[in-house]
Amino acid sequence: MSITVVKPGLQTTIQSRPRTGLRHMGVPACGAADPLSLALANKLVGNHWDAPALEAALLGPTLRFDVPCAFAMTGAQAAVTLNGRDIPLHETVFANAGDELVTGATEKGARLYIAIVGGLAADEVLGSPSTCLLTASGGMQGRVLEAGDALRLKSAAAPEKLQTPDEFRPPMLASWALRACASSETHQLSSNSRDQLFDTNWTVSRRADRMGLQLEGPTLDVTSDGRMPSAPVFPGTVQCPESGAPYLLSVDAGTVGGYPRIAQIARADRHLLGQLRPGDRVRLLWRDAQNAVDDLRAKIEYWRQWLGDVERII
Repeated sequence: MSITVVKPGLQTTIQSRPRTGLRHMGVPACGAADPLSLALANKLVGNHWDAPALEAALLGPTLRFDVPCAFAMTGAQAAVTLNGRDIPLHETVFANAGDELVTGATEKGARLYIAIVGGLAADEVLGSPSTCLLTASGGMQGRVLEAGDALRLKSAAAPEKLQTPDEFRPPMLASWALRACASSETHQLSSNSRDQLFDTNWTVSRRADRMGLQLEGPTLDVTSDGRMPSAPVFPGTVQCPESGAPYLLSVDAGTVGGYPRIAQIARADRHLLGQLRPGDRVRLLWRDAQNAVDDLRAKIEYWRQWLGDVERII
């Protein structure tokens, strides 16, 4: 049982849960850049939240179904057709053998998720089947999809037809607000730069991928002089190199860095990093540690109504 990749899209990979508990050994987390959208897609086809699925960045793939099966798509807004007929996101769709799915360029948001009933077969490495492009491991031989690839299916059983309730469909935007806390070297910013960090509508530059995103705006003054020893970093860490342009680390970020850590995106909003795209506007909203914990608890309580494993997702 398989699905054939007719066109691979710009950067389509198999993603699942992150690799956890291994950062002290230099192993990055990887996994879905937007795990909430991954979980929403899997929910619609009856899968566990982290069943391996496709993550397509900016331009999605064209797929041919070689067997009848069900699938669902969530995440970024994009025009999608099945045999030339428009189909919606956020609901279960049934395909017949020979049907062709065409996903276009994303219009808002950066990444589209395509979940298949039963999940995709993938190479599991260090506890996760997620693709890590840095180490060429996991997923489909550790790489992006290529034309002619055969995606192996674990099951083709027909699930119940579902739709994501409107209140659980995350909006895709061109302007984002991300809650953020101070980090270990925030004090190395000048007083004026600390104000600018949280009082600027930053623009995501063209330097944006699963490793991280550079933010364009005012030049920040930082006192490290490029001589800071390497220190632990995490997805959501905001670093500031000597250039003064903040760099927001994402899911494929390494485990250590040598630039001042001037902010940390709160866990409640970390899943949004996967939907930021070049040209988007970003505003950082100041939160102290207790505010960030309270926000996370409130978000988990809200999402638990639809996603029972939400604590493990975000």
